[in-house]
Amino acid sequence: MKINVVLYHPEIPQNTGNIMRSCVGFHAKLHLIRPLGFKLDEARMRRAALDYFDYLEYEAYDDWDDFKSKNKGKFYYLTRYGHKSPSTINFKEDAKDSDIYLVFGAESTGIAYDILKDNLKDCYRIPTTDKIRSLNLSNCAAIMLFLASEAINDESIVVTHEPDTMKGENFIDDLDLKELDIVHREYDHKGE
Repeated sequence: MKINVVLYHPEIPQNTGNIMRSCVGFHAKLHLIRPLGFKLDEARMRRAALDYFDYLEYEAYDDWDDFKSKNKGKFYYLTRYGHKSPSTINFKEDAKDSDIYLVFGAESTGIAYDILKDNLKDCYRIPTTDKIRSLNLSNCAAIMLFLASEAINDESIVVTHEPDTMKGENFIDDLDLKELDIVHREYDHKGE
């Protein structure tokens, strides 16, 4: 069982780069369905993905049919037209026997209407106020990756604290506040 993020015709390299970073953080595979609004080696996308690109598991496809012919599992379509909240999904049950695919559409047009119409029972909308059409694509992917990973208790996500390969679990606990430089101190308004 694996969590997969599917981007159907993504247009904005920075969004895709952010999603790449989230996929690495949540141990998910990224699937990119052409046409893409950028080249995979585009500097803006790689900058958004930072140095995590080397850890990313991804695959690009010519079109939706190419993708569907090579991937089997349980598909969830995230769309502003969905009638159910993702909180109603039983990821744990669905992930027992198959991979999970979180499908997101292009930033400007979403997922093709015929795909949505053929999969109405699996269309979901992240609840928001009535003041916006939808959330940013990379934010939606991060929300869904968290929900799915948390629900299935993904054992590959084991670091629930600052990794020891970075600053370490007890960094703040052991920090000597007297040694902080100005960048890491709360702004002092007293001089105004």
